Formats: sequence, structure tokens, C-alpha cells
Amino acid sequence: MPNKQKLASLIGLAQKAGKIASGDFAVERAVKTGKANLMIIAGDASENTKKGYRDLANYYRVACYEALDKTTIGNSIGKPQRAVLVFLDAGFSLSARKLLETVD
Repeated sequence: MPNKQKLASLIGLAQKAGKIASGDFAVERAVKTGKANLMIIAGDASENTKKGYRDLANYYRVACYEALDKTTIGNSIGKPQRAVLVFLDAGFSLSARKLLETVD
């Protein structure tokens, strides 16, 4: 199974466990309260959106990656398209980071 599929599956598993925040307000709240461990921004999000989330992640020292697309992220968590999500759990974040560093 390619790493993109593994990452999408991991995101779905984390969502079922309640360890994902997605959407603008939930992500911003999780990052600002220190609950976010890892941020994933959709590769097909607008440059302005990407910059805003990268700046937020950098300021609050949250690891940030650009991967997948809005539709895949949304489908992984059973919601409409999402441009960004954060992992709220260190274990899921570690697994995701390993996959993200080897995504094809």
C-alpha cells in the first residue's frame, strides 16, 4: 500500500479515536491551546491558506507538513473537503510523521 493511502488510513483511525481537529476554527484553537502535535495542510489549498497555516504552526512551534489533497483529507475523516487538520495525540503524530517523511 503506498504511503499516501497509509497516511489517509492513519488519519481516519485518529479521527475515530477523537484525536484529530479539522477546519479553520478547531485547528486554530488546538494550536493556540498547545494541544496540536502535527499539522497537515492539503497540497491543493491556496497559497494564501498555506502561508497562514504555516505561519501559525511556526509561531506556536507545531510540526507542519504539506500532503494529500483537500478531498482525500476530507474523505479520510468522513467530512467535506478540508484544507488543514492537526493531530492531537503524540502517538498518532509520530506515526504520521514517519509516513510523511517517506510519502512518494
